[in-house]
Amino acid sequence: MPKKDYYQILGISKSAEDREIKKAYRKLAMKYHPDRNQGDKNSENKFKEIKEAYEVLINEEKRSAYDQYGHAAFENGNNQQNTYSTFTSSSDFGDIFGDVFGDIFGNNSRNQRVKKGSDLCYNMEISLEEAVKGVIKEIRIPTFQKCNSCYGTGSNNGSKPNRCSMCQGKGQIHMRKGFFTVQQSCPSCQGQGSVIKNPCRICRGQGRIKTHKNLSIKIPPGIDTNDRIRLNNEGEAGINGAEPGDLYVQMTVSKHHIFERKENDLYCEVPINFAMAALGGEIEVPTLDGRVKLKIPSETQSGKLFRIRGRGVKSVQNRSQGDLLCRIVVETPVNLNTQQKYLLKELGNSLNSIQNNKNSPRSKRFFDGVKRFFDDLTK
Repeated sequence: MPKKDYYQILGISKSAEDREIKKAYRKLAMKYHPDRNQGDKNSENKFKEIKEAYEVLINEEKRSAYDQYGHAAFENGNNQQNTYSTFTSSSDFGDIFGDVFGDIFGNNSRNQRVKKGSDLCYNMEISLEEAVKGVIKEIRIPTFQKCNSCYGTGSNNGSKPNRCSMCQGKGQIHMRKGFFTVQQSCPSCQGQGSVIKNPCRICRGQGRIKTHKNLSIKIPPGIDTNDRIRLNNEGEAGINGAEPGDLYVQMTVSKHHIFERKENDLYCEVPINFAMAALGGEIEVPTLDGRVKLKIPSETQSGKLFRIRGRGVKSVQNRSQGDLLCRIVVETPVNLNTQQKYLLKELGNSLNSIQNNKNSPRSKRFFDGVKRFFDDLTK
């Protein structure tokens, strides 16, 4: 009789990740375990089948071989089933699920014995100029550092902690609850696997002390708001000499009074007077590297965008250079004297006297559209 597909046995897809495999195995093994189905031969066989599928698919090398060759990968004396036995005791049941529950709920004894120090996050605000060109910043952060008196061991004079006699150094103990065996942290050593008989007077057995430290942070050119810089092992020191965590510097670029940044491009508004917009000319516009000249063609309308290549931000990832986009704003003149008002009035009369409003095509299109709109309403 041909063997069933391992993926079908666990009810998972071929693209399932380890977490999905463990979850499916836990659910099925709970249902068919012999302790819950005593005397049921079908459940016992089903359980063996489930465990066989799990131990192949959870192993990267075995899974790869199975995906390529199927069950033939384990023939010729390598059949998986000969490595299994019937599980009938509650202690065996706890051993089966110890790894699965540990990975899913973070209760694995190996993870608790040596706990890495906490990661830290530092919020830093910099100017747009600093973000574009890069800068070195000095920061001071509160943190835990390894105790210099006990060298992080937590024991006085740097002596080694003693192995816990209750859990025999495992950091975990097993308690029987019905047909379950529950794994929990050892109450004697709090999951550390060791006990400090003579704690350090400086850190009181923690192996670390609270302090401050100064760091120089190199901000690369092109960094932007919400980017993060990671500094390995610059976080809090772990307890009893464990590896320190990391420091994350969260960046915020402050708002600029001239430029607005969108990805690697910079935008700015450039006001020009009515005469410049109508007749054209040349003006100077600001960039982060100084001023450049921009030619304004005649009949330029408000809102027109002019692109200046290569005057934006250099990407922090691929080093490509963005552009500067200047948005023209035609400014209405204010504080006019008598002569200026007279000249503008004469110009207005001249523009209004020309047939078909050829000097103001946009206005003509707008009012023609308004007229058609109301004509349609009265039909």
